[in-house]
Amino acid sequence: MTEATQPAVIDERVKEISSFRKALIRPELGGICGTILVFIFFFLTAADSGMFSAKGVMNWSVVSAQFAIIAVGACLLMIAGEFDLSVGSMIGFAGISIAILSVQLGLPMWFAIIATFVLCIALGGLNGWLVIKTGLPSFIVTLAFLYILRGLTIFAAISTTRKTIIGGVKDAAEGDWLAPLFGAKVFTGFFQWLADMGLIDTFTRGVKKGMPVVEGVPMLIIWAIGLIVFGHILLTRTRFGNWIFASGGDARAATYVGVPVNRVKIVMFMFTAFCATIFATCQVMEFGSAGADRGLLKEFEAIISVVIGGALLTGGYGSVIGAALGALIFGVVQQGLFFAGVESSLFRVFLGVILLMAVILNTYIRRMITGEK
Repeated sequence: MTEATQPAVIDERVKEISSFRKALIRPELGGICGTILVFIFFFLTAADSGMFSAKGVMNWSVVSAQFAIIAVGACLLMIAGEFDLSVGSMIGFAGISIAILSVQLGLPMWFAIIATFVLCIALGGLNGWLVIKTGLPSFIVTLAFLYILRGLTIFAAISTTRKTIIGGVKDAAEGDWLAPLFGAKVFTGFFQWLADMGLIDTFTRGVKKGMPVVEGVPMLIIWAIGLIVFGHILLTRTRFGNWIFASGGDARAATYVGVPVNRVKIVMFMFTAFCATIFATCQVMEFGSAGADRGLLKEFEAIISVVIGGALLTGGYGSVIGAALGALIFGVVQQGLFFAGVESSLFRVFLGVILLMAVILNTYIRRMITGEK
C-alpha cells in the first residue's frame, strides 16, 4: 500500500464538532434570530401603519444607524476585554465642543470638527492609558470619566452661554467644506427619480409639494455602514484583528507570544471615542444645535447591542456583524412600538428582557466553547 492510499490517521485528542454545533456557536446567531423575529412581529402588527413605507423605513434606519455607530466601537473594545461607560458623556461633550468652537468663538466649522475629534480621541487614549497603568477595571475608570465629562460639558455650556443647549450650528456650518460629510444627504437625485416614477410618496402641499417624502440617505447611515464594514474587515481579515481577540481572550498568554496587548487596548479606547464623536457630529449637524444632556444612557444601549450580537462580557469573542444586527433590532423595535401604537415606555422593558435573554444565551455558548459545566 502506497503512502497516497493509506487511510488518514485521526488524532483522538481532536474533537469533531458537528455542523449544527458550529452554527450554534457563531456569535451572530442570536442577532440573526432576533432580527428575523422582530421583523416578522412588526410586519404582522404594524405594516398597515406605514412602518415599511419609504418614510417609515428611513425612520428606523436612522435610529438603527445611531445605535450601530457606537456599537461598532463598543464591540471591538469588548472583544479586547474592556468596557467604556463614558461613551454617552463623550457624545454630549463632543457636541458642545463643536458648538462652542464654531458658534461662540467664531472659528471655522471644519476646524471645530477636527479639533473636537483630536480632543475626544486623546481623551479616549487617556481612558485606556489609565486602565493599563493603574490596573483598575475599565468599568471603574470609564465610570469616573462618565461623570467627569458630563460635568465638564454642562460647565462649559453654562459658563459660555448661560444655557445647556447651544443653537446656531447650521448657520455656522453654511458653506463649510467638511460639515456636509456629517450632515448632508446623498442619492437625492435617485429618490427624486423614484418619486417621479410614483414608487415613493411625495408631499402634497406646502413649499415641498411634489418633492419626495424621503429626500436622500443621511450621512449618518453612510457612516454606520462604513464603520460596520471597516470593523468587520479589521476583526476578521487582519493581524490586528487577531490581536484584538487574543487581548480579550487571554491577555497574559497573548503578551507571551508577542501581542502588544496594552497598545491594542489603548487603540480600541481611542476608536470608541472616535465612533462617539462621529455620532455627536452627525447629530449636531442634523439638529443644528448641541445639548449638554445628549448621549444619555447611550453607553448602555451600545453594550446591549453588542451583547445581543453575541459578544461575551468576558472578552475574546464577538462579531461586528452581530453588533450591527443588535443595533438594527433596537432601531426597529423603538420605532415599531410607535407605529404599532404601543406605549413607548415599554421599549425600556424590552431592553431589559432582551439583555437578560442574550446574557443567558451567551453564557451557554461560552460553556459550550470552553467545555465548562
